[in-house]
Amino acid sequence: MSEQTEALDILGEYIAEKMPDAVRKFDVMFGDLTLYAERDAIASLADFLKRDVMCSFETLIDICGVDYPERGQRFEVVYHFLSMRMNHRVRVKIRTDEESAVPTLTKLHPSADWYEREAFDMYGVRFAGHPDMRRILTDYGFEGYPLRKDFPLTGYTEIRYDDLKKRIVHEPVELTQEYRNFDFLSPWEGIAAVIPGDEKADDAEEEGA
Repeated sequence: MSEQTEALDILGEYIAEKMPDAVRKFDVMFGDLTLYAERDAIASLADFLKRDVMCSFETLIDICGVDYPERGQRFEVVYHFLSMRMNHRVRVKIRTDEESAVPTLTKLHPSADWYEREAFDMYGVRFAGHPDMRRILTDYGFEGYPLRKDFPLTGYTEIRYDDLKKRIVHEPVELTQEYRNFDFLSPWEGIAAVIPGDEKADDAEEEGA
């Protein structure tokens, strides 16, 4: 065990001991400390991580989401904190579902504002107490949450400018393929199409004969 891994392991044990109601478990892998926390305790845990002198995680780097549709609590919300004073990082993971809101961190970390809005916009994860819980990346009137695993790759609607109406219009997605000719045969197993350049090979064989 390296000195860095040992130091992170000691830090993980310290945090778990100080916040037993918030931290379910922790691990150290690939030089990173990860805490697995309870959803409703994320605000108190983040406050402890920021103010405790052994931690001093004063900077919130990022909040992102992960979707596991097969789980009852399908979403993981992942927080990354940095301690510039102690020169180490910590990752915190919590689980939630489509209906249960996650406590906001905007009062403790103002930078959480846009991160939480992005998680809402992309996954539909809601944050209780957020001052402005609305979409941030998608267009007005966008339907669905594009980073969910069950969201169609083509989306539900398409946007275009209509010259006749002189405005932007929203329409259901239509995939027009009447002018495309798909050949799903392997090129090594009897492809029917003539590849440009093949006629030269045929001429060479005839001359050799």
